[in-house]
Amino acid sequence: MWGSDAGVWVFSFFLWVIGSTTANRPCLPKFVDSDDMVCVCNATYCDTLDSVFLLPKGFYSKYVSSRSGYRMDFTRGRFQQNGTSTGFMGTDYIFNDSERHQYIKGFGGSHTDAAAINILSLSPAAQDQLLRSYFSSSGIEYNLLRMPIAACDFSTHPYTYDDIPYDFDLKYFQLAMEDIKFRIPVLQHIMAVAQRPISIVASPWTAPAWLKTNGQVKGKGQLRGKAGDRFHKTWANYLIRFLQEYAKYNIKFWAMTSQNEPRISLVAMEDFPTIKYTPEEQRDFIMLDLGPALAASEHRDVLILMHDDVRLSLPRWAEVVLGNSSASKYISGIGIHWYMDAVICADCTLGATHRLFPDVFLLYTEACNGFLPWDTKVLLGSWDRGARYSKNIIENLNNYVVGWIDWNLALDTKGGPNWLDNFVDSPIIVDATKDEFYKQPMFYHLGHFSKFIPEGSIRVGLTSNSWLGCKLHSVGVLRPDGAAVVVILNNCFSDVEFTISDGSVGVLRDIAPAYSIQTYLWRRA
Repeated sequence: MWGSDAGVWVFSFFLWVIGSTTANRPCLPKFVDSDDMVCVCNATYCDTLDSVFLLPKGFYSKYVSSRSGYRMDFTRGRFQQNGTSTGFMGTDYIFNDSERHQYIKGFGGSHTDAAAINILSLSPAAQDQLLRSYFSSSGIEYNLLRMPIAACDFSTHPYTYDDIPYDFDLKYFQLAMEDIKFRIPVLQHIMAVAQRPISIVASPWTAPAWLKTNGQVKGKGQLRGKAGDRFHKTWANYLIRFLQEYAKYNIKFWAMTSQNEPRISLVAMEDFPTIKYTPEEQRDFIMLDLGPALAASEHRDVLILMHDDVRLSLPRWAEVVLGNSSASKYISGIGIHWYMDAVICADCTLGATHRLFPDVFLLYTEACNGFLPWDTKVLLGSWDRGARYSKNIIENLNNYVVGWIDWNLALDTKGGPNWLDNFVDSPIIVDATKDEFYKQPMFYHLGHFSKFIPEGSIRVGLTSNSWLGCKLHSVGVLRPDGAAVVVILNNCFSDVEFTISDGSVGVLRDIAPAYSIQTYLWRRA
């Protein structure tokens, strides 16, 4: 169709017109130092992105972010029909849609008390800018959210929904002020601006003190008694009651994890709110209590995720829990946290688990930077922290993970609030004193996946030649609309040439600049 020179000229003019009339607004940069930059947003201005659109077949869209200052900057290019390879010092990819792997659920962040408090500390107009940045078509279009059930460490104090001792019938169960005044209003705002349907994962941190062996909401207690008894059944009913109370506000959940970080007692501070489980105890709780109670409730369509902890425990934890057919029939997925990922290889854990249980999906449910005791908690403008995110996402997608959920949507300049002073970093940092917020490189790294890989996409083959030098990190995806997406991360100090060959359109030839991430999108039919 576009074979003639005249046709190419006409289409190039058409693309120029589109680019000249685009409504997206650029980043307003703030430099922390020569290499570290954030984009500043306030009540009247925030950078935006155009809705994703597909160019005619034979052309591709490219979005690039880099340490040098690009933030999802859009350009376009044309496939070659007889492209040549890059040679020894380049990388040549083959996009192969006949090799199909896992379906993608999506990407998102966590709606904690701390996130809600920070969002609501802004003026209404700035709040809207922040939430649109995450969830609207002018932003990075998150479709996943994770929410703690009652308090977590990123609350201002420990609390539960029923502190009346031995209220086994949960007559005194009620949502907290944090739900009514903070989380639910923000969540309703999210639903109003979201472009895509939002799937919410609920996760419990701690039970009421009277259900725990240590007699405290905070701290490393276990559930009293053993699976199948009155204490465990009450805890299961408590979790379902949470779903029921939120349903009154027209908020429904897609999934629930059985416990946040059941192994955390091995490493966490003494007062961290948690319930300890062994894999056998988690198996029995799901099998005898949570699974049957949820299946018998009006929320039976809510999925159960096991584990919800670091991948170091896999595949053993999965073998114990899913190896029991009476437990596995209630379980749809495995929640995983990114902490300690560097300790053990992805294939040894994620790949091995997928091969053992291919029908149970793997979902990353928590990640953040600045979590180590010696880390700077908030490191404004850090490109390296963003690259750490995208490298992890690419590695995990290539090892059968279906989605990736970041930790707090927004934190203050200290990395809180947090009643344990367990501060960390976030893709958006709020400075309420100035009524502004800062989009960090982490935000844009996440956007290179979340905006272009919608729910229902499928990971496909993307093979490359091997060579000596800088290794690019990459993943290939086929969207539900049939378009191709390739994300390429160059975490090295030098530019790298590469090609992508797609038999349906030709060869894409380009350069990955040093310290950059690029997303490519093209029509295949």
